[in-house]
Amino acid sequence: MNMSVARAVNVDEVRELARRRLPRPVFDLVEGGAEDEITMRGNLDAFRRHRLLPRAFADVASRDSGTTVLGTKLRAPILLAPTGAARVLHRDAELAVARAARASGLGYVHGTVSGHTPEQVAAVDPFWFQLYASGDRPRLLETLKRIADVGFRALVVTVDVPVFGNRERDRRNRLTIPLSFSPVAILRCATRPRWTAEFIRGNLPQRAQPDGRVSPFGTQRQILSSLYPVTADDLAFIRDHWQGPLLVKGILHPADCETAIERGANGIIVSNHGGRQLDRAPAALDALPVIVSAAAGRAEVLLDGGVRRGTDILTALALGARAVLVGRPYLYGLAAGGQEGVERVLEILVTEFDRAMALTGFASTEQIDGTCLMPVQ
Repeated sequence: MNMSVARAVNVDEVRELARRRLPRPVFDLVEGGAEDEITMRGNLDAFRRHRLLPRAFADVASRDSGTTVLGTKLRAPILLAPTGAARVLHRDAELAVARAARASGLGYVHGTVSGHTPEQVAAVDPFWFQLYASGDRPRLLETLKRIADVGFRALVVTVDVPVFGNRERDRRNRLTIPLSFSPVAILRCATRPRWTAEFIRGNLPQRAQPDGRVSPFGTQRQILSSLYPVTADDLAFIRDHWQGPLLVKGILHPADCETAIERGANGIIVSNHGGRQLDRAPAALDALPVIVSAAAGRAEVLLDGGVRRGTDILTALALGARAVLVGRPYLYGLAAGGQEGVERVLEILVTEFDRAMALTGFASTEQIDGTCLMPVQ
């Protein structure tokens, strides 16, 4: 393993390794949020406002941090969220992420915007697939069949991107969507020659190659050409043509939770897209209890946004989440050390979560409830 990554003791140290390795425009692509980044920071701050009550006299000599999410067993209540253009961080991109998740006993949600095909990722582990729905129904049916044929177990429909958010860091760095580098951005990237050499060798094919690789640039163009607001009828159409578990990602309003469940969703992912869409939207953790109440046990509720510590995971579960999704943390690991970097981040989070369980008196994930939380001041 990369010795620097192996010595990292928390996610923030892995983040620093990624920051040092990546050119500023690429790091900002991962790190940035929308506009003033109030929501992005709020995702982190919401966890910091909560306090956990340590408990004595509990029999926690042995612990079970595992859980099931929609019937699938996981080593811990952690999933790897779908993220875009990971190939600009490491040449193995989503394949490294999928391999790390599988090796760690966790689940990876493969995204529509990707540097690798669904078939390639499914060959590693066909866990879940994230979909940006298209208004082109024949094309949508073709996509659903394709991901079903390669064995993805569940479908995650993202509903919070009717348009792309105003991501000002990328605009300042002259990075455009579909992802392309202006001369100014290229000059800035050249300050990291090792990253630049790897990017040129592995990340610049503009069309599918014999090994099946697909440029993230072309994929993003396809997504942009079909991006549109997902309606309740669209979700019902998808439910009618997808046989497996269905989750809806990007829910913050209880009425939207109700609509998703009425249209057949089995899972709700509380998310503000990492603070990259509507700035001043509520922190995901702040919205979580309202959505748990609205779901009322009819669908499993997951949280996406702001998780950086095992104590964050415990807090989310105490507020009613079944599991959490992490995005930026594993991208830091990918940038810092490829698959091994992702595995190190996941091991940190799993270990921290297990320790937090012991210190709050929980011997199993199923025991976790709100009794470990101090009232929010």
